[in-house]
Amino acid sequence: MTQDETTAEAVSLLQELGLQEYEARCFIALNRLPSGTAKEIHELSDVPRTRVYDAIRVLESQGLVEVQHSSPQRYRAVGIDEATRILRRKYTDRVDTLETHLRNIDVRKPTNGDPVQEIWSLTGSDAITSRTIELVENAESEVTLLVVDEDVLSEALFDELQRAVDRDVSVRFGGQTASAKERVESHLSDVRVVETDMDWLTCAEHGGGDEVAISRILLVDRETLLIGSYYPGNDETTEQAVFANGLQNGIVVLLRRLVNAGLSSTENGLV
Repeated sequence: MTQDETTAEAVSLLQELGLQEYEARCFIALNRLPSGTAKEIHELSDVPRTRVYDAIRVLESQGLVEVQHSSPQRYRAVGIDEATRILRRKYTDRVDTLETHLRNIDVRKPTNGDPVQEIWSLTGSDAITSRTIELVENAESEVTLLVVDEDVLSEALFDELQRAVDRDVSVRFGGQTASAKERVESHLSDVRVVETDMDWLTCAEHGGGDEVAISRILLVDRETLLIGSYYPGNDETTEQAVFANGLQNGIVVLLRRLVNAGLSSTENGLV
């Protein structure tokens, strides 16, 4: 990444964290200088000089910039550790405030009766992993996780699975490969780990290729199901998932039986 690309990315991230463009550009300019005047900041950041003063006042009010009352005035950015701590706290405070507001909003009750047959979709590995971790976190009795795409196995997921084990939730893990099995065994204790022989997860019986494959199947407390899918070998593929809930939900019943049958046959074969 070039210097210009790094600067542009940093400015973009600062905007995502709540700064305006001119504020972000002035802050980046000051990070490149031991200290600077408004003229020097303007020359380095391409922010109009008249707007530099406004941007600096905002940055100062947020604790990101210090001012030397000389003639002309000089400015300097606080240290990187202090700046990231301030921005992290500001971001966290905003998220906490948003959570409070969302919880205080009146929620309309569903009017369509029993939702047991509902199926919802999720897009993107980040969203699917977040939902996976949330479901494991809320598990009360048992978690069954089948993994084909080993990218699913993140440290955050390992941590949540171990916390589930620590609160006496029964956890079963099925890996399509020996390496996935070994990774889980090295990270987790008291988890039943097996290699699955369910080739239908990867379309192996059809030669794979461009066919969609299952990336993960999560079954929680026998009534909550999440199934992810992707195209193996395609780095640009966005993972998709469907999510269903309810003991009587048809898709939950079907996958529960298939998953349990597949793991039971594998486990029995190991005995």
